[in-house]
Amino acid sequence: MWRIYRRVLRYVFRYRGWLAASVICMLLFVIFSAFSITVVMPFINVLFQSGEASPAVHSTPTAPASSPVPVHLPSLRQRLEQELNGYFFRKPRQEALLLLCGILAGGFFLKNLFRVGQAYFMAPVEQGVIRDLRNELFRHYQRLSLSYFHGERAGQLISRVIYDVTVINASITAAINSVFRDPLQIVIYLGVMIFLSWKMTLLVLVVFPLVGYAMTEIGNRLKRDSLRMQERVADLASVLQETIYGIRVVRAFGGEEREIQRFERENQDFFRTVVRMARIRNLGPCVTEYLGVIVGVLVLYVGGREVLGNSTSLSPGGFVLFLGALFSMMQPLKLLGQVHNSLKEGMVAAQRVFSILDTPIQVADHPQAVEVRDLQRSIRFVDVSFCYEPGIPVLQEINLEVRKGERLAIVGPSGGGKSTLVDLLIRFYDPTSGHIEIDGIDLRRIRLDSLRRLMGVVTQETILFNDTVRNNIAYGLDGSVSDEDIIEAAKAANAHDFILQMPQGYDTVIGDRGTKLSGGERQRIAIARAILRNPPILIFDEATSALDTESEVLVQQAIDRLLQGRTSFVIAHRLSTVKNADRIVVLSGGRIVQEGRHEELLAQDGLYRKLYEMQFRW
Repeated sequence: MWRIYRRVLRYVFRYRGWLAASVICMLLFVIFSAFSITVVMPFINVLFQSGEASPAVHSTPTAPASSPVPVHLPSLRQRLEQELNGYFFRKPRQEALLLLCGILAGGFFLKNLFRVGQAYFMAPVEQGVIRDLRNELFRHYQRLSLSYFHGERAGQLISRVIYDVTVINASITAAINSVFRDPLQIVIYLGVMIFLSWKMTLLVLVVFPLVGYAMTEIGNRLKRDSLRMQERVADLASVLQETIYGIRVVRAFGGEEREIQRFERENQDFFRTVVRMARIRNLGPCVTEYLGVIVGVLVLYVGGREVLGNSTSLSPGGFVLFLGALFSMMQPLKLLGQVHNSLKEGMVAAQRVFSILDTPIQVADHPQAVEVRDLQRSIRFVDVSFCYEPGIPVLQEINLEVRKGERLAIVGPSGGGKSTLVDLLIRFYDPTSGHIEIDGIDLRRIRLDSLRRLMGVVTQETILFNDTVRNNIAYGLDGSVSDEDIIEAAKAANAHDFILQMPQGYDTVIGDRGTKLSGGERQRIAIARAILRNPPILIFDEATSALDTESEVLVQQAIDRLLQGRTSFVIAHRLSTVKNADRIVVLSGGRIVQEGRHEELLAQDGLYRKLYEMQFRW
């Protein structure tokens, strides 16, 4: 647990300047808080004195009748109280009262001024830690292998960034207060109480073990329930994200009621967990406060009885000051109890966040990675095998060379490894064994950003963003292309005409995942994006399989135009779209089972001919 504390604090110390200013204001706030209540003692004594004080308070062996403090064998406390009373008793009561009121008002003004200063300087620390953790998490998400996301629910990953980071921040704030403010307040107020009456202070200390035990038990319960609550938040976010993403399927299959019940079930689990946590969290400060009030009542009875019976050297002002210090100590004690519980919750959230940040990046740049600006000769797959799960091969001993400018088609039954093959080329994953080369250089020795700049990808599931048409086409090239370039790319993709018919043309926002566009329009936007990038290597993964005939013709025309003079990998189920390929590779069971041109493969009694006949038997 201490390792997690230290790791969290490293984020805090990035803002050490703001933190130092906040801590200084915090310390001054504590000092003026203590000063504000100490003014109570002379205020009470002046307010309830029966006459004017003698100017020579120290010159007589006995106290004057108007002084509530005896001077024989004076203790340090008695001397101090005598000095204060002597100073104010020399003045007329009205003038002394006015002076004390001014001191009281000034003390509270400075106390609250430094309290505001503490919050002012602390805000950049709190929000900076949230920002840094979220940035680091999101940056790590962008670098993690795709296989990581296959095993995680999107809602859980979102919950880590939104909810868990906020919990950590609350824990940090509580921890800083617990270190610099609350303990110091407790020590100062306790010191005042001991200074005034050590006997009555013992009554206060009796309850401390009970408070500590109560806080520990409540903190342990909170830690367990905090973990459950964070899991419920992730489950709730997952259900919400999946339902919104799949809303068309939900409506089409009449699944609204099922999804409502599913959401309400998860929401009810979340409700029960949060209610239990809220009850336990609120129980802690209440127990702490009530135990403190019990001690306060005992002090009121015992101390008040002694003051009324004149059997104590404590003046009425000193007694009121003791009570003020006692009850002022209750608030930092209560906050200290909350800090204990908040830290338990925060460390659970931190464990979950750091477990993601500690997930190793499987696909990363080699320390001596080089930059490649173009494809000069060929791409080679050398004895490439790949497994998503150990012992379950997806690709086995693939040996393949694709020359510059060659159009390679990849066909075969579903699950044969077609998409995985090009995913390895893009380096979404690294081969389990073997390697892939570009111009004789292992992909793992090429910088990732350099490698991916060589490629343009168009997939069956077109990914567009809730942004303008212009920004979607220019994605990844923002600020480095002109409007003329974007329009030329759209024309080449057969997209310019329908874009002009949209309400704001190229400035039209197309909705989440491009929901305002048809399937064919989305594909043509994606092709325009690839054309604008002007890469030497193109990858088309089932780019026309989900389109109607008219859209397919328009998209295929755009693809043919784009493929001219470029090295391309075309994955297709519709064999009519690969007839003109320079070479066709047939994958089945993770192996290359056939290779050749369309006419050559049809002439063979193999899988390609079987697939072709199945598609064109009618």
